[in-house]
Amino acid sequence: MDHFGFVYRITHESGAFYIGKKQFKRRIRRKPLKGKKRHRIDHVESDWKTYWGSSNLLLEAIEKYGEQQFTREIISLHQSKSELAMAELKLQLECDVLNDPISFNGIIHVRLSKKVGDPIGKAMSDES
Repeated sequence: MDHFGFVYRITHESGAFYIGKKQFKRRIRRKPLKGKKRHRIDHVESDWKTYWGSSNLLLEAIEKYGEQQFTREIISLHQSKSELAMAELKLQLECDVLNDPISFNGIIHVRLSKKVGDPIGKAMSDES
């Protein structure tokens, strides 16, 4: 699988919705090998196939009304963690999830980053 994760939308029959993101793999920390001190890091498949979101309000609604009244759809696939976070944020802002009364999203929590490289060299080459 070439993709890091995806942005998804869960919608109830009534139109109530939730927008989130999910990674295809997760990191797990393993014990060091015998005689070594450094922990090993492995990547295993996440629970993305059965995942229903992190919103307690949404999960309570799914339990109350049943999974059959909700549809899950993948909106977009992304190559990196920062690209995934940006795409989720952009869609949440476009849908105005915090002001929409039929949105299950109660918070927008995002941590963004980029690869810095050499900003001075880039600025100097742009001047030429």
